[in-house]
Amino acid sequence: MADNTDIEWSDATWNVVTGCAVVSPGCTNCYAMKLAGTRLQHHPSRAGLTQMSKAGPVWTGEVRFNEQWLDQPLRWKRPRRIFVAAHGDLFHEAVPDEVLDEVFAIMALCPQHTFQVLTKRSKRMREYLRDPNTPFRVADMATVVGRHLPDGHPGWQRGNWRASPIIGCTQPANWPLTNVWIGVSVEDQTRADERIPDLLATPTAIRFVSAEPLLGPVDFLAFQEGIPGNEWLTWLDGIDWIIVGGESGPDARPMHPDWARSIRDQCAAAGTAFFFKQWGEWAPQVGAVDGWNIDDNPEISRFDHRDWEGGHWGEPYRPMWCDEVDDDTVSRIGKSRAGRLLDGVEHNAMPEVAR
Repeated sequence: MADNTDIEWSDATWNVVTGCAVVSPGCTNCYAMKLAGTRLQHHPSRAGLTQMSKAGPVWTGEVRFNEQWLDQPLRWKRPRRIFVAAHGDLFHEAVPDEVLDEVFAIMALCPQHTFQVLTKRSKRMREYLRDPNTPFRVADMATVVGRHLPDGHPGWQRGNWRASPIIGCTQPANWPLTNVWIGVSVEDQTRADERIPDLLATPTAIRFVSAEPLLGPVDFLAFQEGIPGNEWLTWLDGIDWIIVGGESGPDARPMHPDWARSIRDQCAAAGTAFFFKQWGEWAPQVGAVDGWNIDDNPEISRFDHRDWEGGHWGEPYRPMWCDEVDDDTVSRIGKSRAGRLLDGVEHNAMPEVAR
């Protein structure tokens, strides 16, 4: 829980749910998992959520509802972009529907904020948000909580959530909530194929994808079919925003620059907002860092390098010199130095939504 964050696309985090389980390759070096098993291992919100392995802390699969933080967004007056459950997964199978109802009720009562919900459990997400009973349960919960809000709170300005009972309405007004963005994490084509169709079948004001850590190319122009009631021809027709980023941390895996460029170009062609978050630990020799000229740079022997060979990254090595730059070679210069430039441009696009 923090009223500030280093995450470039958010302003604050709301860790109302913590804990998770490893479900795909993108989870291997999860920063929240490492943090929960080291610096925060004795904190009441993290204690017992990881166990030690040869590779370090690993999620146990237990999740924790931090009820003491449930009302935090109600107390933040200044509008914020809030990353929900940044150190867990809100749609984890162990999170009861009743907890989800409470979380969505708080979001309904905070129209001044934008809530960013990101999950790898796309099936659970789709089932919960497509359940015709969900809006009514959330509205009832919001009505109960809303009675205790002080006069003038933004939540009271949402008159369509105040009336109780709401029986007789086809559904509560403002559902899906206009201030809630729903997204899925995809690290490669396999995970995109699994999760994006669920995202497109989920009712939400904004759909987004976080391709971080990007571990392989992703084609977002795949033909879309089987979603009743839409006329989308490709995935990008139904996606409002894509975030791309490389991996950071001591065991980070490189991102090939062509994977990021491809998604950038796909978004540009489709008119989809594109946000390049970071290169991570590894930066390409071409198109990343302003002023970084690796060609014949005497510093080159200080950094590990890896070459893209035969469809995979080769083992790290430290060259003595470099006669020419190579777009298939990355250098481990660290997240801070690698920066956020993609071919010399910082991409910060965000989706636009009418409230």
